[in-house]
Amino acid sequence: MGLDFGSKLRDALAQKEIIPFIGVYDAFSAAISAKYFDGIFVSGFSFSASFYGMPDIGLISWSDIVAFVQRIRTILPQQHILVDIDDGYADIEVACHVVSLLESIGASGIILEDQKRPKCCGHLDNKLILSLDEYLQKLEKVISTRKDMVIVARTDANDFDEIIKRVKAFDEVGADWLLVDGVSNLDLVRAVRSHTKKPLVFNHIAGGKSPSLSLTELKSHGISAVLYSTPCLFAAQASIQEAIQDLKAGDGLLSSKNTKSVDLASCQALLEENLRNRDAL
Repeated sequence: MGLDFGSKLRDALAQKEIIPFIGVYDAFSAAISAKYFDGIFVSGFSFSASFYGMPDIGLISWSDIVAFVQRIRTILPQQHILVDIDDGYADIEVACHVVSLLESIGASGIILEDQKRPKCCGHLDNKLILSLDEYLQKLEKVISTRKDMVIVARTDANDFDEIIKRVKAFDEVGADWLLVDGVSNLDLVRAVRSHTKKPLVFNHIAGGKSPSLSLTELKSHGISAVLYSTPCLFAAQASIQEAIQDLKAGDGLLSSKNTKSVDLASCQALLEENLRNRDAL
């Protein structure tokens, strides 16, 4: 498999100016999302919920995330795949190993955060962050390890001055894109934009800290990439709960209400399309 997925993503951004990435929790949700969007986001929150049934508190194994990305790339040979690798799984050498593996299987880019453990979702309170020097050491090593993939440097800092200091430092050491997570005020986005020319990433999550804005609105504020971390996971939770409740209330009777617009034929059609995509690689 070629190692030019990072270049393809950069070219796409140059043409489109803003790219949405849909957070997925398994290969099936990725296949559905890919019918409508070119960008796929391997969300740590969604993966932890789906694969472990646990909150996003640093439980993810790097080997699990690499295997997951490989499954997605197998059925989606054309999509841009952006991968959340948390803190690089704590150790610098592990972070670089994961970056090498992800690039070899076709990931378009990774997001490396500056949280320290115990970690949590970027839209929750009481986050702890690494010292800037400690994070930069890891970020620089990751940047020097990758060959082509996009490296997104993420800060979870809350203090305005600290955020600006970190964004400028991330830019200077060569991060491709920059992400300030848990932004609640767009004045901060404008301030960050004034300190760097690098593409900015915005993280949307339902019920999170950030305001709900359209792609057009975000583009007008200087955002280049938008992460939708949990739409698939939250939709699945709501739909599964409703379907199981209906099944229980209906004495186990499968009705059109239970299946909505999906039945065996439509599900099988999607799976067979994935098979054709795999064979086309």
